[in-house]
Amino acid sequence: MSKDKVDRGKRRLLTATATVVGGVGIGFTAVPFIKSMEPSARAEAAGAPVKVDFSKLKPVHLMTIEWRSKPVWIFRRTPEELKSLDELTKSGKLRDPLSKVESQQPPIDQNTYRSLKPEVAVLIGVCTHLGCTPTYRPEVAPPDLGPNWKGGFFCPCHGSRFDLAGRVFEGVPAPTNLEVPPYRFLAENQVVIGENPGENSGDKA
Repeated sequence: MSKDKVDRGKRRLLTATATVVGGVGIGFTAVPFIKSMEPSARAEAAGAPVKVDFSKLKPVHLMTIEWRSKPVWIFRRTPEELKSLDELTKSGKLRDPLSKVESQQPPIDQNTYRSLKPEVAVLIGVCTHLGCTPTYRPEVAPPDLGPNWKGGFFCPCHGSRFDLAGRVFEGVPAPTNLEVPPYRFLAENQVVIGENPGENSGDKA
């Protein structure tokens, strides 16, 4: 066999090997690239409805979940707290006691308690002044908030105050009530944040 034939045979072998290796390399390179185009689970959760089970949530405790990159609070209100909300509605201390600013809650939540069920509150935990996160202060008449405090939310950034329905008090920087997100009940202790009642079959109120 001539040297020229041997060299040509080696070249064909090397070319074929390089083609196979190159193809495999492209395959491994393409996988992360394709994966990078797929939305992450976190990104999907940020915009998609979120199902929440709060069966273990006790009165005075607060649960925080994330929806659309915002904290959403879920908490239970006691009969005494509901009574204090009724009293505050007529007190003249609230800027929007009847929730007339329609953008701050779905129409179905435009009531004294700003909720589908009086005892269960669902609020977006973002102050309507400059976007800080208020602190949950359910205690009555603490020394730092004064004897008239019946429980609610206090924004440490600029002092805005909200009651346990997320209604803003008069004389504070926040211009509107805390926002109520769209939500619906799936069961007694289970909600979907991001969907209003009637948007899916089998709703329970």
